[in-house]
Amino acid sequence: QVQLVESGGGLVQAGGSLRLSCVASGLTFSYYAMGWFRQAPGKEREFVTSFSRSGGSTYYADSVKGRFTISRDNVKNTVYLQMNSLKPEDTAVYYCAASQAYWLASVSTVNYWGPGIQVTVSS
Repeated sequence: QVQLVESGGGLVQAGGSLRLSCVASGLTFSYYAMGWFRQAPGKEREFVTSFSRSGGSTYYADSVKGRFTISRDNVKNTVYLQMNSLKPEDTAVYYCAASQAYWLASVSTVNYWGPGIQVTVSS
């Protein structure tokens, strides 16, 4: 049974930083494209960042480029999201995602979701 479990969310002031972690189990981690999406209240779930299945390429939404960094540890089956210079508009539930597609950038290509974790950025 595949499980993705996020941790590291919380409340932070604007300009601050948080690091999210996602531990994956029940899948061959290195065979999946891994990434993060987010969903703010009243909005659709949107792509944030991902690794390609090979792990050799990364992709970022324009809204987070230069502020967020994705990384992965294939030994620990963990993907991280370092979020710096946080803004109130980054407030959302953040979801870890895994895809058997080569690259992951849309909701439609996600095979597995984590339960999500709240990130709140106060102004």
